[in-house]
Amino acid sequence: MTSRTARLFALGLLLASVQAFAQSAPPPAPLPAWEQLTPQQREALIAPLRDRWNREPDERPRMLERAQRWQSMSPEQRAQARHGMKRFEGMNPEQRRQARALYGRMKELAPAQRDALRDQWKKMSPEQRDAWMEQNAPRRRPSREER
Repeated sequence: MTSRTARLFALGLLLASVQAFAQSAPPPAPLPAWEQLTPQQREALIAPLRDRWNREPDERPRMLERAQRWQSMSPEQRAQARHGMKRFEGMNPEQRRQARALYGRMKELAPAQRDALRDQWKKMSPEQRDAWMEQNAPRRRPSREER
């Protein structure tokens, strides 16, 4: 057996054993409930919120309102909100701008009107969407740097 053949054979054995280990490895253990976290783990989770609360006093009413709204949501509503947040994170800046405009407008509409606008939006060409955006542009919030 040549040295090259021996290396390929050894690599094949290594890959096979890694694959077998990966398939037989138990799934990760579920994370503990809040009460079971150590004080250090709790602090690590809370610190970013506390830092933002202290850094942005003008945002405190909005942060508190969001927390209260989250508490009042059903599990299904929370799941839907998480899904929407993940979708928004994956959007490019233009898609985010459009989403903000649509969301701002839809908040003002009755459910039937929302459905009609959603259907209308799906049928619009990019040029028609741009025109709609011009007419319904959301109020621009100042960035954190501007505050």
